[in-house]
Amino acid sequence: MNSLNSDLALAPLGAGDLIDRAVRMYRRHFLTLIRIAAPPVLVSALGSTITTIAWREVTATPNELNMVLYVLLLMGGIFITICGSLFSVIVMGGSTRTLVAHLLWNEPVSARATYRAIKSRFWGLLLASVLVAIWLAFATLLGFMVFTMIFAVLAAALAFGSMVTGWLTGIFWLFGMVIAVVVGAIIFFFLAGRVAYVPQAMLVEGKTVFAAVGRSFSLAGGNVRRLMAMTLFTAFATYSALAVLILPLVWYGWLNGVNISFLGGNTWPTWYSICYQVILQCSHMVLAPIWMLGFSLLYVDERVRHEGYDIELMAARQLPEMPTLPGVVSPFAPALVTGRAPKFVPPSLSPGPPRSVLGLN
Repeated sequence: MNSLNSDLALAPLGAGDLIDRAVRMYRRHFLTLIRIAAPPVLVSALGSTITTIAWREVTATPNELNMVLYVLLLMGGIFITICGSLFSVIVMGGSTRTLVAHLLWNEPVSARATYRAIKSRFWGLLLASVLVAIWLAFATLLGFMVFTMIFAVLAAALAFGSMVTGWLTGIFWLFGMVIAVVVGAIIFFFLAGRVAYVPQAMLVEGKTVFAAVGRSFSLAGGNVRRLMAMTLFTAFATYSALAVLILPLVWYGWLNGVNISFLGGNTWPTWYSICYQVILQCSHMVLAPIWMLGFSLLYVDERVRHEGYDIELMAARQLPEMPTLPGVVSPFAPALVTGRAPKFVPPSLSPGPPRSVLGLN
């Protein structure tokens, strides 16, 4: 590698660099990251399994009492699934703190450190994740409304232009659908990106819940393309892993006369539906660390772009902690706060080759 200054240069990460570094870190800390990401995914898997069983029984049972019980079970399964999704947002903040501690003091990436940091701010993180979920629901609704409006305008235009027939109509429909989907996705990711760094701001910077929301809004700028690229990559990788894992189940179900078509999901046997949901969640668990690392690196990169965060990290590694003086308030926040989360004791500096700010030498 080059000198330390070149390693810590203010070089923004593009979408490809972001994904590449997330995959490299994922490969380096594979088992640890799986242990970190597994608990929320297992909670979601339990909820989806309960929901699948309850839904099938609700539509099949003739007994009113059993139907009430299965409806309650269905509501419980949906609630557990939502809790798993909120837990994933919480774990994302803890993983970012672990990553920054690793970059700053060469702390080992461990599930224990991640969940210890989460425990220190759990209720605040839970409230923050609820606020993030509400905002994402609003972003989804607005994006869908924009999609619907563009689709309606397209339908009205084609209705008035009745002279356009045949294959030209199909081309216009396809072109209009692509525009509607792209514009709706841009609106969604533009709004969703505003709250992408709420848990990170709480655990890395020690912000309160509402201060972290404001901090995320001010920090998240120009990240729409990178968020979209990371989402598309993660979705593609997840369903690629699902395709590999699902092949044995599909083969076994086909041999036993199961209608393996996705359109025939209502006719699947219970055992096949449960196995499908379990495998789906397993593929999510395998790929969830990439999503988690991507957001962590995106947060660090935003601070590098706007605040020279790599210089802060370099100074914090080379210089002792700034002393607290009575009546003096420093305008500079530390690279990693220790007041609202478990105290990390930086190890003594040992001679050796300099490390990159993203720890990928």
